[in-house]
Amino acid sequence: MIELWHCKDARSLRALWTLEELELPYTLHLLKFPPRFTDPGFTEVNSLGTVPYLKDGETRMTESSGIAHYLATRYGEGTLAVAPDSPDYGDWLNWMYHSDATLTFPQTLVLRYGRFEPKERRQPQVVDDYTQWFFSRLKLVNARLEGHEYLCADRFTAADITVGYALYLTELIGLGAHLKPQTRAYLERLMERPGFQRANDQGQPLLG
Repeated sequence: MIELWHCKDARSLRALWTLEELELPYTLHLLKFPPRFTDPGFTEVNSLGTVPYLKDGETRMTESSGIAHYLATRYGEGTLAVAPDSPDYGDWLNWMYHSDATLTFPQTLVLRYGRFEPKERRQPQVVDDYTQWFFSRLKLVNARLEGHEYLCADRFTAADITVGYALYLTELIGLGAHLKPQTRAYLERLMERPGFQRANDQGQPLLG
């Protein structure tokens, strides 16, 4: 049985959303954010104290886009993954990892220095700089969505889950109004999916 440790609205949503899209059985451990402080015993499960954390037999994983990749290729039977012999395979992989390394990275700094640090440690300049960084890095997504319903292979894949989470987080942190029209329409389509809604219904919101 797959086990997933998850905080609502955190990057672990990528993993949970993938599980729901694939309709796989799993055991969910819901935590409050940040889990290493709200549940000190969690570090005995995952020494990093971060979510997501996935167990599947002997497999242990901590990286959200990597987990989506793993689940899609191991269990998806071609539904969420793109095969290595497909001409779209490299494009798919690039979107999978662009999602976190390029898009979510600046968002985490906006969250930390705009919301999570004590007021005396908040850094408005960091928030402004990395907000601009994020929207600059979003230009590839904006360009692809001009004339395309999904990011690659002309169908919904795990790349839409991983990038879609970054767009959803943009909405949560109050920057959604700045999304390009085609990108906002894409996010709204993703959020209408039953798999997203089932995943997103679980847990307490990250931000009050």
